[in-house]
Amino acid sequence: MQITEEKISDQNALLTIAISPEDYAQKFDRALKGYQKQVSMPGFRTGKVPMGVVKKRYGKSVLVEELNKVLNQSIQQYITDKNLQILGSPIPASDRREKGDWDNPSDFEFVYELGLAPELDVNVSTKDQFDYHTIAVDDNMIEEQIGRMRRRYGKIEKVSEVESNDMLSGDFVELDAQDEVNSSGIFTSSTLTLESIDAEVSARFVGKAEGDEVIFDPMKLASSHGDIARIMGVEHEQVHHLNTNFKFIIRGIQRMHMADLDKTFLDRMLGEGTTETDLREKIRTDLNENFKKDSDQLFRRDISTKMVAKHQPSLPDTFLKRWIVLTNEKPISPEQVEQDYYVYRNGLQWQLIFNSLIKQKAIVIEPESLIEKTKGIMAAQYSQYGMPTPDDDELTETARKVLGNQEEARRVMDMVYDDKLVAFIRENATVNEKSVSYDEFVKLASEA
Repeated sequence: MQITEEKISDQNALLTIAISPEDYAQKFDRALKGYQKQVSMPGFRTGKVPMGVVKKRYGKSVLVEELNKVLNQSIQQYITDKNLQILGSPIPASDRREKGDWDNPSDFEFVYELGLAPELDVNVSTKDQFDYHTIAVDDNMIEEQIGRMRRRYGKIEKVSEVESNDMLSGDFVELDAQDEVNSSGIFTSSTLTLESIDAEVSARFVGKAEGDEVIFDPMKLASSHGDIARIMGVEHEQVHHLNTNFKFIIRGIQRMHMADLDKTFLDRMLGEGTTETDLREKIRTDLNENFKKDSDQLFRRDISTKMVAKHQPSLPDTFLKRWIVLTNEKPISPEQVEQDYYVYRNGLQWQLIFNSLIKQKAIVIEPESLIEKTKGIMAAQYSQYGMPTPDDDELTETARKVLGNQEEARRVMDMVYDDKLVAFIRENATVNEKSVSYDEFVKLASEA
């Protein structure tokens, strides 16, 4: 076998792979014998079909399969040996046809195209400025949280007419451009809590009764796609493609009567002897902790946006667009790729910058940090469900078991990398701390 590399540009290369019978003949024969043992045909017992018949019927497909294995192994080995930093994966060259006769196999030649990653020298200094926005927790937010807690432990009654804070059970039905039912669209049954959705949409339900219908733009239900998906009971990915109205058919109306803010309620929330002041301080602490996660997320967006703008990693765009079309699980047109490519491009540019920081060892993860992060996640879950946290040894052992799952380990590693990135930028760049209201923060997050 011979592999020849031809550099087309700084970020594009062609690999020509010349394969002779010596490279595949033994594997091909072994695969055919394996087929022969399994094949069952009229007139022959299983495993007794003559090799000539097997080869005539299955030879070409088996040859394709074995040559693909040889090609993939050889290309990956070449990439490893030459330490090539590629983007995506090798794809057949668009303007070079393969050479060889599949009916009379002998020598073959295949040409693959590679997309090469750019060389990056990423640096972070005090000249780099990033904004870190914190949400100012005010008294109104604390009162709203107390109200939610009182409703959670209040009493529910069924009513006949909708008021502004009611809970509605019913059906979400997707409509077409003329606001008629889309027969192939989304239909889900869910519960709609009016106080948790956009005020304009919520107001349309007031005064309605069971059986009534309300038409609205689903994208106005909430500010984030994740919240919209949760409210409607659909997958997050589905929300990205909603571009017509929905109607909600009311099947039931329930009203919550809040629990009294008395000693019984306070004792239930934080334990015997709790005061209103204790409760408000606990809520303030919890809100600050929860908002910190949102602040970190917006901070990471600001980092990626500004770092991409600063370094502008070059990409082999034509190659990547073609690679997306060829490797996508579902059929996708070049027009669809073109429409979404900007988002993909930005994400890949940021990943290259982030990988450069990791390569430079600017961001390093120690194994113990994965265990500690997993323990922290589990401890928070125990607390959330009102359960006592196990002792440190038991928690550590459980964390190790969780990390034994590759998918979970990858998820935790991504979270730790995010934490390390935030810490690295805070230590090495100039970070402008800005306190904003909740509404201002939501606006900033929406714009991001």
